[in-house]
Amino acid sequence: MSAASQVAGFIAKFDPAIAKIARASRARIRKRLPTAVELVYDNYNALAMGFGPTERTTEAVLSVAVWARGVTLYFTYGKALPDPEGLLEGAGNQGRFVRLPSASVIDDPGVARLITAAVAHSKVPFAATGRGYTVIKSISTKQRPRRPSPKA
Repeated sequence: MSAASQVAGFIAKFDPAIAKIARASRARIRKRLPTAVELVYDNYNALAMGFGPTERTTEAVLSVAVWARGVTLYFTYGKALPDPEGLLEGAGNQGRFVRLPSASVIDDPGVARLITAAVAHSKVPFAATGRGYTVIKSISTKQRPRRPSPKA
């Protein structure tokens, strides 16, 4: 099975509204970072699609994280990024995120500046030419439900 069909299957597990945001967000990041290597982790808690200059996980600068109740754009080294508009959320040691109620948030000028800063912050430069590709890094056999539980 190709990586593209595997990723499509991972996304299809989610509620259609969440899946739509995930697909569109992934496409927008791919367009913005055409030479990036996409690292896909279908983990216990969420589906994470990281983007970096190489296949090394530690070099991914951002990821689209898909949860049962929403999608986020996660910046691996977000704490170090300039964020004058206060768009980044989270209080971890290094990572920060932006919630994506719609994929169009990625095109917001402030978010675009964060993406540019994350790429510039990368210790390994992204290729100037060429085309990126997708690598399926892990698939957890046990996973949390990909769709929210019906409300009582």
